[in-house]
Amino acid sequence: MCGIAGIVGKLDASNHAALARMSDAMAHRGPDAQGMWQSEVDARGWGAMFAHRRLAILDLSPAGAQPMVDQVTGHTIVFNGEVYNYQELRERLALEGQTFESSGDTAVMLRALGLYGPKAVAWFRGMFAFASWDRARRVLLLVRDPLGIKPLYVARNQDRDGDWAVLFASEIRALLASGLLGATRIDPRAVSSVVWNGFVVGPETMVSGVELLPPGWILELNGDGSEVSSREHWAATSAPAPDRILTERELEHILEEDVRLHLLSDVPLGVFLSGGVDSSAVANLAQRSSRAPIHTFTLAFEGSELNEGPIARRVAAAIGTEHREVVLTESHVVEQLETALDSLDQPTFDGLNSYYMSRAIRAAGFTVALVGTGGDELFGGYSSFRDLPVLQRWARRSGWLPRTALAWLASFALASRRRGQVDPQTRWAKLPDMIRRGDDLTALYQLAHALFLPEFNTELLASDVAGALVDGLTEKMRERLARETRSRSALSAVSIMELRMFLGERLLRDNDSVSMAASIEQRLPLVDRVLFESVDLLPETTRYSPVGRKAVLRRLGLQGLPPELFERPKRGFELPFDGWIRRGLKKAMDEALLDPGAVRAVGLRPEAVERLWRAFLDGAPGLYWSRVWAIYVLVRWCHRHRVFR
Repeated sequence: MCGIAGIVGKLDASNHAALARMSDAMAHRGPDAQGMWQSEVDARGWGAMFAHRRLAILDLSPAGAQPMVDQVTGHTIVFNGEVYNYQELRERLALEGQTFESSGDTAVMLRALGLYGPKAVAWFRGMFAFASWDRARRVLLLVRDPLGIKPLYVARNQDRDGDWAVLFASEIRALLASGLLGATRIDPRAVSSVVWNGFVVGPETMVSGVELLPPGWILELNGDGSEVSSREHWAATSAPAPDRILTERELEHILEEDVRLHLLSDVPLGVFLSGGVDSSAVANLAQRSSRAPIHTFTLAFEGSELNEGPIARRVAAAIGTEHREVVLTESHVVEQLETALDSLDQPTFDGLNSYYMSRAIRAAGFTVALVGTGGDELFGGYSSFRDLPVLQRWARRSGWLPRTALAWLASFALASRRRGQVDPQTRWAKLPDMIRRGDDLTALYQLAHALFLPEFNTELLASDVAGALVDGLTEKMRERLARETRSRSALSAVSIMELRMFLGERLLRDNDSVSMAASIEQRLPLVDRVLFESVDLLPETTRYSPVGRKAVLRRLGLQGLPPELFERPKRGFELPFDGWIRRGLKKAMDEALLDPGAVRAVGLRPEAVERLWRAFLDGAPGLYWSRVWAIYVLVRWCHRHRVFR
């Protein structure tokens, strides 16, 4: 787990200094070592330069340092992430006569790429974003893992006479630190995305001209920055193979191996334990694979109904882990808020819970932490799996009702208009719009998850920003969702949407930036290509039934634990922000949201933002804390990084 950066351009002192600034901006991602490398120059003095910040996890010796040059093939790599099946790949290559100086995964990846080219990417099981330079062909290879666990941002120079053609880095902030992007401007699609979704949907980013390489993607570029190819190396099939059905017993073996592979580490390792089904399953499977007690951590809140400390203690005792509880107080959150918000690489209303937990785990001397993220998307744990297919069927069967029904529903949902300055922004209030779009499951999904009603969404956005997206989706993301859900059942399609949107575009990116800000490697056993492909072969009754229970994960992951520990309402792992916003965080948010110039500069309408903020403080019904928090983080991020309209 590290930070990577690079430049394709003129190999001169100016670009070298720019690369050094990019590396320095990612020092938190790799406090253990740093390195730089440059290729041979071509006739006009151009080539590739790489920088690497190392968080040492596997092979702590200098042999594992990067940028790594392979003495056999001449290829060079900078790599962020882990390839968990590297030992199997090492044995495969050893049978061909290959030997290695390093005991880690990077050397194995590099040799495979040098010998077999981009087709070797399909062999890698893990989380990864990497850049590889082919010395003989003078071609740069940029690759991102199938499910998008590790990010990779790319900027291409529009000035053909410039001294650089391509920049890439693990974080947008590193690209900004290069000083090569010139006057940075907001991408209006990103503003629209944050207001709709609460986060930026890729491949667009907050910075115009900077793109996020899509998950499962390969980009090949020549030494002058021109594109050789851009293509997927993995995508979810539009429908699972009908002639292959996986048994529950087979899945059990795959799940056990999955967790075992994620435990490979040469440094201390722990597990985030909230006490829910997903994190408890990961902790339980990890303990069953380990001879020594696994270390678990829980984030607890003083005097809060969201406090899961007591139940997590009971689960940890049942599993037999060495358990620690980190108590987070409101005063601590307020004191550390600026640092925590600075850890976000793009605006998002989520992520800070993982930031505080990551800081606590790092302070306790641990470098790697397993988390249970991904179980809901795989096994149908969210309410969307129950609600959206039902709503779609209802809308399709009620073709003769819409006008009368919609009029009644609209009047019911908006009956509280006179009680507040802003209408309730709830799923019930969106119901008329959702019924109108009932044939389009993707639109239903987006409306259900939208922060605001479509009408108020438009009110919040400046005129040149409103309409930048349709249903909060970029065109490329809509095309991908359509391609990967075609021919799937409604339940299976919702799973893909949750996997690509909520998980891929929000949770994974948030968790990467905030955990790396604390120099912690987060590993996600339930977000794994092989596991996904396997679960996708289960009969739907096994995988989802009863919807919302994740019954198969309970059976396989919670063996030996008292079932009554998990018989309680589902609750997400979140901070008690509602009260904190009304008290300790109110002053900072007042200053940002009530400043017309600050709000206007990021593409929002000051009068609408002020109405929203005051309505929230007045206790208007149906206005959850996430609505105002998303707007605040957007305004703050843009001003912090000086990225404006």
